[in-house]
Amino acid sequence: MEFQLPITPTLQALLQQEDTDGDKKITIEDSGPKAFQITSKSGEEITITGTYALSNLLQELIWAEQSGNKIATISIAHINEAPADRISRMIKTHYWNGLTRTMDATGIKALLQDTKNEALEAETKLRVYVPYSDTFAFNYYTALQKELSIDVIQLPKKITPQYVKSINNAPGILSLHLYEENGTVKGSPFVVPGGRFNEMYGWDSYFEAIGLLLDGRVDLAKGMADNFQYEITHYGKILNANRSYYLTRTQPPFYSSLLREIFEVTKDLNWLRSHLETAIIAYESVWMVPGKRQTENGLNRYLAEGIGKPPEAEAGHFHHEFQQYAEKAGMTVEAYEAAYTNGTLQNEALDSYFVHDRSVRESGHDTSYRLEGICADLNLVELNAFLYKYETDFALLIRNEFEDHFTTASGKKYTSQYFKIRAKERKERVNQLLWNESEHCYFDYHWKTQRPHPFISATSLLPLWAELCSHEQAEQLVTYILPKLKEKGGISSCTEESRGTLGPNRPQKQWDYPNGWAPHQMMIWKGLLQYGYRDEAQELIYRWLYMITKNAVDYNGTIPEKYDVVQATHKVFAEYGNVGTDFEYITTEGFGWMNASFQYGLSLLEKQFIRELNALTPPKKLF
Repeated sequence: MEFQLPITPTLQALLQQEDTDGDKKITIEDSGPKAFQITSKSGEEITITGTYALSNLLQELIWAEQSGNKIATISIAHINEAPADRISRMIKTHYWNGLTRTMDATGIKALLQDTKNEALEAETKLRVYVPYSDTFAFNYYTALQKELSIDVIQLPKKITPQYVKSINNAPGILSLHLYEENGTVKGSPFVVPGGRFNEMYGWDSYFEAIGLLLDGRVDLAKGMADNFQYEITHYGKILNANRSYYLTRTQPPFYSSLLREIFEVTKDLNWLRSHLETAIIAYESVWMVPGKRQTENGLNRYLAEGIGKPPEAEAGHFHHEFQQYAEKAGMTVEAYEAAYTNGTLQNEALDSYFVHDRSVRESGHDTSYRLEGICADLNLVELNAFLYKYETDFALLIRNEFEDHFTTASGKKYTSQYFKIRAKERKERVNQLLWNESEHCYFDYHWKTQRPHPFISATSLLPLWAELCSHEQAEQLVTYILPKLKEKGGISSCTEESRGTLGPNRPQKQWDYPNGWAPHQMMIWKGLLQYGYRDEAQELIYRWLYMITKNAVDYNGTIPEKYDVVQATHKVFAEYGNVGTDFEYITTEGFGWMNASFQYGLSLLEKQFIRELNALTPPKKLF
């Protein structure tokens, strides 16, 4: 059944009656009658009842208005659509498009509206930094200066931490992959984490790609892989994101997983050959350089090589660190911070602190008490699991797709056996240094003190995803560690005990208990299924999807960056808020890896549980 409704008067009447708190949404916190009558042109009447159906009506009206219509064709089937089905449909048909960006002329126009471009507050131009080696991009962006308010800057041939610090007061966007098609220059598309972002982020992109591939958006998944390749070729690494202040900072390594999953769909061997070579280059030059991100014990750490305070941090973010030194120097915090930042005041303790802080950001887990003040000194469980998967992925691809002999453009030759040996060596070191038999758990390892760093985290389970565990180790993790992390809404980032007590001088960190994050859930689900733990995986998938679905039903379709999984709510209290909750009328993007986790979870969830999810049946305990 369909109704033709005039958009403006219907919206006004609906909001006046049902949006009682004036936030331009219809949620369970509104106290309206939760019943709204609509009438067709022929005089047929129907009453829409309940928060969920009314918020769907609001969303459908807004979608129609944004399409330039004055009359909305409202399908009652869409208004009463099963909630999990509706969320999945909106992700597939609307949200991915809302999160898609490019670095061509069209994308630059969007960037000019970006509130994070600090330069625009005092100046009129957006800075676009272009690699020294990319003449094509430099000429393209230079030509755009005639029509767009941009300032094109060529990066030096060698990008050093000193250079990156020198441009901290002149931040800008970094170019990504461009190509020419039918005489028009286009940028390879990418999906951003959330609506307020306009740059491509490192590990977000892999998890988004999982959802994109499930939804048939191979173009977007390939676009992000092509941009990864561009970053490695021209900037030396997959960046935290393509902004100038991230040039010394990489992200968790998922490139090989992305290549495998795209190739499984496309079977494009030439594309794979090109990207596999780039991935091996990044593995060797970013991760396996002794004394840098490879420590003396052969395992790996994060090490962001910038200098001083990260410039992207909000004003006052580091006052708690500067305070003690400012007091000793008889200075205000602001004056001390300014002197340290401009280099007129030296402080080795702060230098060390900021190495760890930048490395936490490189890890993607910014911030967590697991890593604060210590990150660069730790061989992290998850990083070594990810690199083990690099090694096993390389071995598998070379054996299966290249007849066990892979030769790079420079003539360097690799066999699957070479990477099998690297993986075997890593596994032995992980078992020796990171596996704790008495605690039945993987712990991060302090490579300087040569002691484990006992902190039970969701990352303790990620060797399951990389298939790094023996079946005996997997059984111990599932028996002893998984129940400690399982909460109402899924897996918590860590246990409350490991996080420790909070207080005025020890605030909540966003990557700690009670919060849960999509990438952890997705990897843990896959890991459990790989080791045969079907019931455990199904329960955790259901808890996560139920939490997302129930919150979307109750809060006008909200799909945020993260959740408090203990209370199973999007109302999260942490230093960076919760991206994806601040919208009016309708979310047009959701949040990137949260969207992907929903689609991925649905693809794994058994049909009986999907029916229960659509009926909003609370989770049951299966393990």
